[in-house]
Amino acid sequence: RRLPFNVLCQTMASALVQLLGPTLLGRDGDVDTSSLDGKTIGLYFSAHWCGPCREFTPKLVEWYAEDLQSKGLEVVFVSSVRDEDAFKEYFAEMPWLALPYADRSRKEQLSKKFKVQGIPSFVLLKSSGEVITLDGRSAVSEDPTGANFPWLPEPFSLGDSFVGKDGDVPAASIAGKVKLLYFSAHWCPPCRGFTPQLAKAYATWKEKGMNVEVIFVSGDKDQSSFDEYYGEMPWIAVPFEDKRCKQWNKQFEVSGIPTVVILDTDNSVINKDGRGTIAGDFEGKTFPWHPPLIGDLENPSGIQDAPAIVALMETQTEQEQEQALSELKVLAERYRAEEKKTGETKYVFFAAKTSGSTSGKVRQMTKQQSLPPAKHEHSLAVADGGRGWGCDGCSKSGDECKGRNRCTEGCDFDLCDDCLAESGKAMPSLPVKVVLLDLASQGFYEMSGDLTTNGVEDFLGEFEGGKLVKQEF
Repeated sequence: RRLPFNVLCQTMASALVQLLGPTLLGRDGDVDTSSLDGKTIGLYFSAHWCGPCREFTPKLVEWYAEDLQSKGLEVVFVSSVRDEDAFKEYFAEMPWLALPYADRSRKEQLSKKFKVQGIPSFVLLKSSGEVITLDGRSAVSEDPTGANFPWLPEPFSLGDSFVGKDGDVPAASIAGKVKLLYFSAHWCPPCRGFTPQLAKAYATWKEKGMNVEVIFVSGDKDQSSFDEYYGEMPWIAVPFEDKRCKQWNKQFEVSGIPTVVILDTDNSVINKDGRGTIAGDFEGKTFPWHPPLIGDLENPSGIQDAPAIVALMETQTEQEQEQALSELKVLAERYRAEEKKTGETKYVFFAAKTSGSTSGKVRQMTKQQSLPPAKHEHSLAVADGGRGWGCDGCSKSGDECKGRNRCTEGCDFDLCDDCLAESGKAMPSLPVKVVLLDLASQGFYEMSGDLTTNGVEDFLGEFEGGKLVKQEF
């Protein structure tokens, strides 16, 4: 049954109040947050000390005053300045509302919720609190008069056709397949390393008769680069400079390449960070590659999306690891079910089962005992050094390393000479260690005691209640 209009409005207003607090700061005093009902909200994360912010703010002020305010946009300044005097000085240049400077905890919550990793950042919301786009800065910059206000995302469409090896391929021919949108470019070294692996896997999938297709979405700079790079690929592609390339990058919020977005047969999203999942399963055993409940720390896709519960268990036996994971899985399932209901990710879960570059980095960041790197599954051979590579043991960049030893079977895996000498050595006996990484605030929390469902649940309760002491990386 549909809600009465007045009840719907009250629900929207209460969602904004819950998000932003009961009052905001206006030019002439406090403003009730509920007065924003029916408007499109732009959360403007900015600071006076930030050069790009000082460039963008006067433009946004002009666009707001001339067109966007009258069309129903209300901006709320969320300050990243260092003190209240600087906040007042900067806010004096703005004609809109602001989150009170004193409400720093809410500012941190908003930054985490909307994954703000740099400023200026402009997040567009419906009055219900639903996200329109996290990249509102691009939306208003490309349309400062608001011709397409409120910049609602266009529905995903495959389009009419693609480039194939033997000519055009109708989109209808892949409509019923699982689709891997492969965002990549020839100029990108990690892409050039991943593409041969994906091509080899693609051949395996086709041999098995798997209902899957890969679509290359190019980030190349010119047609010749596109042609050369696509020549190495066995799948179909969006034509160079086709508008779908730009649209899909925005729709799926692609922030770096290579990226693989996995779509189901009905074009709903299965996995926006499919690269890591596929890299751990090139054979397709877990097809269609739904995000794992507990991710492999060596493929940490999505670890920045929310506070991450990480179980370091590299020294445990396989049986001990499975027991620990079964305890953690209970909570992971619970939060995944909650995510499906709310659309928000509260926590992400990862485990380090082998000693690798990412687990080594996490151990270093969280001040845990370091471990020798695990022995690679394939043989390594001396390779040319130089830049553009990093050691998968110590995480140092190539120009910091002595010697480069690369996998002979095509894996994107390298060890420096020092890590090669240490790899495969006997591991010390260590208990499972659980840490919570809060990348948004550059800190971590360490759990004491054994990994049990109740233990982790109590740990998270203390985290949410503000009873834990954050340690800096």
